[in-house]
Amino acid sequence: MILNERLISCNTCQGSQILWNLEGFMRIVNLCILLWSFVQAGSFFDRIIAKGHYSERDAAKIFGEIVNVVHACHFMGVMHRDLKPENFLLSSKDEGASLKATDFGLSVFIEEGKVYRDIVGSAYYVAPEVLRRSYGKEIDIWSAGVILYILLSGVPPFWAENERGIFNAILQGDIDFESQPWPSITNSAKDLVRRMLTQDPNKRITSAQVLEHPWIKDGGADRPIDSAVLSRMKQFRAMNKLMKLALKVIAENLSEEEIKGLKAMFTNMDTDKSGTITYEELKTGLARLGSKLSEAEVKNLMEAVSNRGT
Repeated sequence: MILNERLISCNTCQGSQILWNLEGFMRIVNLCILLWSFVQAGSFFDRIIAKGHYSERDAAKIFGEIVNVVHACHFMGVMHRDLKPENFLLSSKDEGASLKATDFGLSVFIEEGKVYRDIVGSAYYVAPEVLRRSYGKEIDIWSAGVILYILLSGVPPFWAENERGIFNAILQGDIDFESQPWPSITNSAKDLVRRMLTQDPNKRITSAQVLEHPWIKDGGADRPIDSAVLSRMKQFRAMNKLMKLALKVIAENLSEEEIKGLKAMFTNMDTDKSGTITYEELKTGLARLGSKLSEAEVKNLMEAVSNRGT
């Protein structure tokens, strides 16, 4: 049933050109395979970082495409439930390439009047009502709001050393608009972030209202965003890639018990709070888990992440 719903929701949303193409479906005995279009163009983070300079207007253009995805899903009666930057890929390497949404693995059809209770999504982007186990499609607006905060500041709005801490910060709902670069960000942009990250889902702005917001309609201010945002964004992207790659590589070398603590370990591994993980920090963190990886293997892991993160 879950697979059938996923196939239907993907095909339903595919009517929008901003959603990634499901090319086909194969069933081999009890194995089901989804065939998607292949892309090597990377994410919008890659585009921003490669460009080397960045403005609110650039952020507004990218974010407008993201909200169009949310609006298309909701219009078609689909709740994505796992919106995050990694799930938006460039359609090509061309300068003006559009964004495409992918990974509808947690998406569901929205049933009128139904209250959803299962906890889903990725820690930084989870809406407070998901943690309270009572939510609807408004959670996609929250997640998109987190993406907008990252686009404008380079870091997520709710941050902690472990997943529990992140969830507590989300439930508390304090949003930092005082630290750099926020004093130089326009009030219109900050207003949109606030409306999207409203704790009460009933008072939260809708996807249609986001598209009508002045910051989106006017295309954002043509003023540069602090260059430090690009550096933070690059560090945040590299850290996410490191965690993913390490999980994949190390899982083959760790016991089941060690794997349970792997995610928490990586959030604590950045001991100097620099936003990046050094070779020594990685080696020390792995040693705490009793990893059997050799120094050469740890170095290879770091090199692999560096090559993918530049």
